[in-house]
Amino acid sequence: MLPLSKFQVAGAQMRCYHKRLLLNLSPPLPSKVMNFALSKIFPTIGVLLVSSAAFGAESADELIQKGDAFYAKLAAADALKFYLPAEKLEPNNVRLLVRISREYRHLMSDAALPAAKCSLGGTALSYAKRAVTLAPNDPEAQLAVAISYGKLQPYESIRDRLDASRVIKDAVDKVIRLDPRSDLGWHVLGRWHMAFAEVSPAKRALALATYGKLPDSTYEDAAKCFEKAIEINPNRLMHYIQLGRAYVHMGRVNDARRLITQGLAMRETEKDDPETKRLGKEVLASLH
Repeated sequence: MLPLSKFQVAGAQMRCYHKRLLLNLSPPLPSKVMNFALSKIFPTIGVLLVSSAAFGAESADELIQKGDAFYAKLAAADALKFYLPAEKLEPNNVRLLVRISREYRHLMSDAALPAAKCSLGGTALSYAKRAVTLAPNDPEAQLAVAISYGKLQPYESIRDRLDASRVIKDAVDKVIRLDPRSDLGWHVLGRWHMAFAEVSPAKRALALATYGKLPDSTYEDAAKCFEKAIEINPNRLMHYIQLGRAYVHMGRVNDARRLITQGLAMRETEKDDPETKRLGKEVLASLH
């Protein structure tokens, strides 16, 4: 994919800003209204919505089960063909809303244009927020909010990123409190610490004058989170590669090389695994 121009990113940031206003200040849009708007912007989504009418005789559980089968294949568009009609039958099904949020994030990863990524990411966030509103003590719903906000950050202004970072931290803290064995919760917290650890002293001083004091996160904080994630679930390659990245900054180069190499050798099972491996290869190449 070609690098985004400054104009593309700026335009996407503005569109994300307006979408954020709708998501934060307005009541949740009815699914019919939101889906109609999406169908006008993205024809693929329109096809999904039209095709959903064919499943009227099936129960929500049956539709969700079929959608899960496509999720296992990382086929987001096909999964939504079953999840969206299931939502019409059970609009307050928290687990289903979390699933739909996840699939829109996967479509966001596949989209080429910043505007499409921003819109799909905003839709994912909207479904995640609906889930949290219905079940604020559900760790999976809180996790969906944290991840959805995180996915939108590259397309937002600095102010919006900082505002979102506070929401992410609050949500992921709730995830870990509600489910201390959530490896993804620990991973997201590690990524949060990494993001602030990477801010240079000069940029911190500038931010202090403009936005206030930034969190005093360190690479050691991030590493502890990734280590915990591996302890809970040693089968996700992203834990190893992100821990390796943290170790590089900590001067533990040999450990970093070992962990990243281990992560690169693991089978890809999740949507972001190819991108995570690409990042791992870049870091590994820089160590030689």
